Amino acid sequence: MTQEWTLFVDSLWPIVRGGLLGTIPLAVVSFIVGLALALAVALMRMSRSRVLSGLARAYISVIRGTPLLVQLFVIFYGLPSLGLLIDPWPSAVIAFSLNVGGYAAEVIRAAILSVPRGQWEAAYMAGMSHRLTLRRVILPQAARVSVPPLSNTFISLVKDTSLASLILVTELFREAQKIAAFSQEFMLLYMQAALVYWVFCLALSTGQNALEKRLDRYVAH
Repeated sequence: MTQEWTLFVDSLWPIVRGGLLGTIPLAVVSFIVGLALALAVALMRMSRSRVLSGLARAYISVIRGTPLLVQLFVIFYGLPSLGLLIDPWPSAVIAFSLNVGGYAAEVIRAAILSVPRGQWEAAYMAGMSHRLTLRRVILPQAARVSVPPLSNTFISLVKDTSLASLILVTELFREAQKIAAFSQEFMLLYMQAALVYWVFCLALSTGQNALEKRLDRYVAH
């Protein structure tokens, strides 16, 4: 075997392990926290209160109008100047969660608005409160509508976690960087990292398609 092939084989598992133990957990935790935040922001955005609606609009505007890298640097490098020192991994989770919250909030709001108004009225006639209607009738239907765009958001998040390497979070791309710096084979290692990201995203896309087909059984056509 050539030297390059030997390096490729030897470095494959450390990079994959960095993805399994670093990239995926970081993406999953950030996505779960971001979804909870997105739901709260979406409901605020739909609120009749101008204050709540205005806060939600401002938050979404700031998140969608600034680069994720800048948001990450503000939290990790900027907050210490205010006396708030946060470790790399929590900093990455906060930044990615806030970013997901800003984008997913509009997805969830659109999904809620896509539920026919008659569903609300029928639930009210059955004696349900607004909160109960939202939890038992509206959100389950909105969830099915929001699966495709939210799945795409998660897949994008998996790729975006590579930015965490800039604040020294150990994940897939950080492992590739360390091996590349030692071996000086930058093209080989970065292409290998890209290949592993692609395989991860391909697996997630396959799971997304399976989930969409399963949920489609419960949607009337």
